[in-house]
Amino acid sequence: MKTDLIILGGGPAGLTAGLYASRARIPTILLERSIPGGQMTATEWIENYPGITEPILGAELAQRMEEHARKFGLEIHQEDVARVSATDSGYRADTDSGKTYECRAMILATGASPVKLGIPGERELAGKGVSYCAVCDGPFFRDLEVAVVGGGDSAVEEAVYLARIAARVHVIHRRDELRAVKEIQEKAFAEPKITIHWSTVPISVNGERDVQSLTIRSVKDSSRQDLPVAGVFFYVGLTPSNQVFSDLAHMDGKGFVITDGQMACSRPGLFAAGDIRSKTLRQISTAVGEGAQAAYSAQQFLQGF
Repeated sequence: MKTDLIILGGGPAGLTAGLYASRARIPTILLERSIPGGQMTATEWIENYPGITEPILGAELAQRMEEHARKFGLEIHQEDVARVSATDSGYRADTDSGKTYECRAMILATGASPVKLGIPGERELAGKGVSYCAVCDGPFFRDLEVAVVGGGDSAVEEAVYLARIAARVHVIHRRDELRAVKEIQEKAFAEPKITIHWSTVPISVNGERDVQSLTIRSVKDSSRQDLPVAGVFFYVGLTPSNQVFSDLAHMDGKGFVITDGQMACSRPGLFAAGDIRSKTLRQISTAVGEGAQAAYSAQQFLQGF
């Protein structure tokens, strides 16, 4: 099947790119292996999306975005892409079902997923106190105690952010020194609401309907402690979904796609938007803006500008 533009991924970046491209009357196909929405569908409540004044279910916002994009004629095909390659006239996507899609331009919007520790309660209480984004969910825990798991830049930065909101922030770190840069460490050490639990690891998130506590264990003497927290924020890494095009785009040391300000990759006609990009802030609102820019840049490319 041939078209002008293919979008890989149906999260907020991909759906926005599809909306803008279809509205510009560019023949566009969006390929998504699951239901459209990306990480939004796994988020219980969203309260920081501009214009939505009341908290909205992530799945509902995803459905609205999908319906809006389809309204302008976006074709969404449920396909699991196995491989992406360059051709003489553009790009080609081969799927696990045996189908082949060809295009003149492509937008990579495959996103990234948080690394899971797999401890008891983590999956069961996701969205019910377990979170992977303090900027997204921090305000739900105003004046409550929370825990942050990790010791890198992201973990410590988010702990400092949460200290403005929460009653107390417990940082759980398996080593006896933080990995974050010194400037960020100094901010954490200077914050009286942050308690760092050195040389400890989380072993279970506890609660029935929502998080009630976090059990941690010392890596030195195996002693255990239950922390009475209402939220647990995991920051042990992000895994970019880059497997099908890893040899096609330039990436940073962590595997995220490098683009310029126009969302263009190093290869002509290839663009990227959303969480798959190399950047510092991963939010629905940033993904939406990048999706719009990627679609506009693809339009310019296809029209020969």
